Amino acid sequence: MNQLHNAFTLFLSLLVEALPFLLLGVLFSGLLLLFVDERKLTNALPRNPLLGAFVGSLIGFLFPVCECGNVPVARRLITQGVSAPVAIGFLLAAPTVNPIVIWATWTAFRDQPEIVVLRVIFSLSIATIIGWVFSAQADLRPLLQTSIANSMPTPTKKPRGYWSESGQEEPVPALLQSGTFLLSGSGQTIRMDAATLPMTATVGTTKSFKSVKYRLGLFLDNSVQELRELGAVLIVGSAIAAIIQVTAPRELILSLGQGPITSIVAMMVLAAVVSICSTVDSFFALSFASAFTPASLLAFLVFGPMIDLKAIGLMLSIFKSRAVIYIFALAAQLTFLFTLIYQMIY
Repeated sequence: MNQLHNAFTLFLSLLVEALPFLLLGVLFSGLLLLFVDERKLTNALPRNPLLGAFVGSLIGFLFPVCECGNVPVARRLITQGVSAPVAIGFLLAAPTVNPIVIWATWTAFRDQPEIVVLRVIFSLSIATIIGWVFSAQADLRPLLQTSIANSMPTPTKKPRGYWSESGQEEPVPALLQSGTFLLSGSGQTIRMDAATLPMTATVGTTKSFKSVKYRLGLFLDNSVQELRELGAVLIVGSAIAAIIQVTAPRELILSLGQGPITSIVAMMVLAAVVSICSTVDSFFALSFASAFTPASLLAFLVFGPMIDLKAIGLMLSIFKSRAVIYIFALAAQLTFLFTLIYQMIY
């Protein structure tokens, strides 16, 4: 009975501390998704693979979403023709490299500011490296689900042997190009290969034609849906943290938490299984601070927002399984390497 009371007290304390950050993150996410024109953003992105991956990793400051919200945004970016390094850099870094998560991490680890700084640096570095690695895949379509690949704008291909009498290659008329077209009122053809799935329609284009009332309703619907989904995850994660803290043998926790290798591996596995939102995961990790090393807590904070069971399921809505396996393996290896180096230096 005493253990149940302790677990419930710990559960409520985690929930009360984390809920304001979750609510703020959901509201901020909805506002930016409504009022930021993604098409203008994608046109301004760099074409260099390494620089593109780095900039993509920083877009989280414009779209401060957790690992539940980054997948729909990344899907929109991909269907609008954003390069693989930019999209993957955003997908992996946005849940961590954004002002809401940084603020929440600072609130939880105010006494350990190096955790806050290194979480951002490690997340940014790992996302940039993985995005740059994926730049070797010139065409991302083979790694995407069929519905996503079909919704991407296709590069214009010229029929073989279409040359002018002067020996210069001429632009191919629209009607000789592959694809689907409509005839506009002015008589010009409109290419349809940029059409996207309903779920990937950008808010940036919607806001130009819809009333303020419609946009407000869309914002409220988006906020309620995210709060419902993320709130459920927060409750489950807080309950798991409380149960583990109260019921797990103290000797087992200490034996795992103090080993230089086992502590990092244990917290990475826990991060993947618990699947707690990055907006509030710092409070979850803080509950293990007395038993685990700072490096292992850092591994939890870096790896969890990138790869957990919930994120893997969402990623499979965009990528084929082999691409998700590549991302998982690279993220796990780099997280372990970075945090192990930090532990050796620390």
